[in-house]
Amino acid sequence: MGYEGFANVTVFDHPLIQHKISMLRDKNTGSKDFRQLVDEIAMLMAYEATRDLPLEEVEVETPLARTKTKMLSGEKVTLVPVLRAGLGMVNGILTLMPTARIGHIGLYRDHVTLEPVEYYCKLPEEVREGLTIVLDPMLATGGSASAAINFIKARGAKKIKLMNILGSDTGIARVHKDHPDVPIYCGTVDHKLNDVGYITPGLGDAGDRLFGTK
Repeated sequence: MGYEGFANVTVFDHPLIQHKISMLRDKNTGSKDFRQLVDEIAMLMAYEATRDLPLEEVEVETPLARTKTKMLSGEKVTLVPVLRAGLGMVNGILTLMPTARIGHIGLYRDHVTLEPVEYYCKLPEEVREGLTIVLDPMLATGGSASAAINFIKARGAKKIKLMNILGSDTGIARVHKDHPDVPIYCGTVDHKLNDVGYITPGLGDAGDRLFGTK
């Protein structure tokens, strides 16, 4: 599940994830089904991305006896979707972790400098204490993801993971270079970007396909 020498990059080979991503790629998949698939893929990916959440031993009483068992130790988890496409990944993860906090970060690309500019960032206080998972379906050039992580770090977050359904070689290399401390989780990886920075063959514009816009 590692990726080409990057120790902190996980690319999923699970058959269910690969099957659902293939359905996402299909241009005939409508917005309703696209949203549901993104939910399901995000939920499946979250199992691995949260594998190292700390546990503590507790005592519970079953119908037959008292026993010692393990539960999450209470580390706070914050989900930060990158607007707007990242919103599509939130509900699937909340199915697993309904008490997770949710922040939001909005970026746009300056037409002159071509650099990402933050236009909105609202994060819960807990982002300084626990795990922050940045969500964006696409990791293309890596510029927006790297900028989002910068802005989140500036708010005090120290333990950050990035989750993308579809990545690119370029995007992975950029984020790894800028943030070697941030693990990256990708559903799959395509190796090319076209002349306007879209992943190819890709799946088109994830935001437009999620929300039925063009």
